[in-house]
Amino acid sequence: MFERTVRRGLFRIGGGDAEAAHEWTLRRLSALSRTPVALAAVRARYAVAAPRTVFGVRFPNPVGLAAGMDKDGVALPAWPALGFGFVEVGTVTAHAQPGNPRPRLFRLPASTAVINRMGFNNAGAAALADRLAALPRPLGVPLGISLGKSKVTPLDEAVEDYRTSYRALRGHGDYFAVNVSSPNTPGLRALQDRDHLDALLAALVGEKPVLVKIAPDLSEPAIAELLEVCLARGAAGVIATNTTLSRDGLAPGDQGRAGETGGLSGRPLADRARRVVAFVHAETGGRLPIIGVGGIVDPDDATRMFDSGASLVQLYTGFIYRGPALPRAVARAAAGAARLTATGA
Repeated sequence: MFERTVRRGLFRIGGGDAEAAHEWTLRRLSALSRTPVALAAVRARYAVAAPRTVFGVRFPNPVGLAAGMDKDGVALPAWPALGFGFVEVGTVTAHAQPGNPRPRLFRLPASTAVINRMGFNNAGAAALADRLAALPRPLGVPLGISLGKSKVTPLDEAVEDYRTSYRALRGHGDYFAVNVSSPNTPGLRALQDRDHLDALLAALVGEKPVLVKIAPDLSEPAIAELLEVCLARGAAGVIATNTTLSRDGLAPGDQGRAGETGGLSGRPLADRARRVVAFVHAETGGRLPIIGVGGIVDPDDATRMFDSGASLVQLYTGFIYRGPALPRAVARAAAGAARLTATGA
């Protein structure tokens, strides 16, 4: 019953308005987060142990919630209970901002995909810091915080904008993701260029692991240059990938949505995301841990992502379509693979 309710909220509620469905679900999960008995019952059903340590952080299992699902951290205790081994909030910006005009989130069910042009809608870094400080108990899983540039901040002031968010939140995150790859903030992807990224990482890399989230649309030479900067500046890893501007792989029934601007996620991104993960792994000789994200809608997708070189994976669109069964299934598959490796089978 619980599983059907969450899936219905993620996908069907809201009269066809995907963002209304998302907000409905967050309200329900926020209520769940305030009910310890219900949390315990959900945790007993969905939590899976498959521990691993990556960039010095211990994860109860390698399946995380990607940034964007719970930008402002309003339902944090619910996600570990649903089986996630880590949670990434945000993307958060130094200034609170409403994001782009609605509608800005579109389901493409025939393709198991979503297009979004949210535009980093969030309450701001200070508000998130206050919410995290008020959590009544430890989350129980690592917390990642995705940082982005405020829309009102000029590109040449981006470093200080990111640094403002980092300073407000550095006491709360187990790792930080530098989002320089969303297609929905004008000029943001320019921060993936060598000089911009070098200055940004020089300002942020320090006491906590800092990862760089990259776009799937970069050429391999551009990714290689980005990786050189990450290695030189001591980045802890890479998140591959963000959403894509490509519309390749859409099912015929979804072609009517192809003209919607924004980033595409879900099944059509799967092959490209895995190719980027494999390239990053080969290019760095495994020196940069990778969180693989993009098109993971079943355990086989996750297994292929791990086989391509990812140390951890994240879910977003797959969770919208498959519901609470997916993180549990992926974590169980990862646990089974780990046992086979340990026994030499």
